[in-house]
Amino acid sequence: MAQPPVASPDKDGQLLSSASLRNTLEMPSSPNEAPASDTIVPTETGYIPGSSRPNHRKTWRFWSGGCFAIVLLAAFARPLLALVNYAAGSELYSYILLIPFVSAYLLYLRREQLPKKYVADPPLAIVSLAAGLGVLMFTYWLRFPGRALANNDYLVLLTLSFLCFLAAGGFFFFGRGWMRAAAFPLAYLIFMVPMPDAMADALETASKYASAEVANLLFHLSGTPFLRAGLIFQLPNITIEVAQECSGIRSSWVLLMTSILAANLFLKTRWRRLALVVFVIPLAILRNGFRILVIGLLCVNVGPQMIHSLIHRRGGPLFFVLSLIPFFLVLWWLRKGDARTRQPE
Repeated sequence: MAQPPVASPDKDGQLLSSASLRNTLEMPSSPNEAPASDTIVPTETGYIPGSSRPNHRKTWRFWSGGCFAIVLLAAFARPLLALVNYAAGSELYSYILLIPFVSAYLLYLRREQLPKKYVADPPLAIVSLAAGLGVLMFTYWLRFPGRALANNDYLVLLTLSFLCFLAAGGFFFFGRGWMRAAAFPLAYLIFMVPMPDAMADALETASKYASAEVANLLFHLSGTPFLRAGLIFQLPNITIEVAQECSGIRSSWVLLMTSILAANLFLKTRWRRLALVVFVIPLAILRNGFRILVIGLLCVNVGPQMIHSLIHRRGGPLFFVLSLIPFFLVLWWLRKGDARTRQPE
């Protein structure tokens, strides 16, 4: 026969059943100990298959893009070396040597803004690749025997082709979002392309005629007696002509590139950026006209030999630095207005 449950008296004289007594005896002695009846399930930490696939894919795209850039540089090594030699020996295009370093620095400044997720954009990659191939084929078609192609124009086309291939690699390996974030540093590479001869001649001609008009006005304001016939100024001691070398196209072009760079780095509103870039056009013409005035007054007041002085032959950098004074003043004024615009009301 089944025995009835045995009861034990507790300290208060109450009766406890044997089942209650067992539960009481099985309770943990301290809060840090787990109950004996609980089941402890061990867990494992470590590699989970497929968890690092996005990182592997990102790393693969990054290094593949780097390898593509190296292969592209090797493929265009000959024309790029020719471009370096051409720029190093040219007074007009010596700035080209600095452009890749400026673009690399701009990319470094934007490194936190560049997307970390790379999504290929094959359509834009194909368009850029087709443009690069088209320019390359056109270049070598122009190089066939019987067709004359100046060395400058040859470098223009091949550098354009190289940049198109570079853009194709960017769209394919990094995607449209990455290229959009890096748009300005990559677009600034366009200044690696020398100006075509026709473009350089047109700008030089326009610059020297505009500079002659400004010099004409400045001579009037200075009270210096002179006669003018087109680009020729007849002064009391000497007759000077505004030649092609007096156009100041190199310093004007560098000033334009400086304004584009400064507008992107220091200004936020589009119209202020545009205003700074547009401002350098009359500034460059005024600087050239002022240079003609200074040389003319030196020849009148010091002697005709000043036409052979260093201020005439090598004075371009000096007048370029002088033109930076109003440039930075306008930049400061625009930046100040930019800061007021961004302040909350």
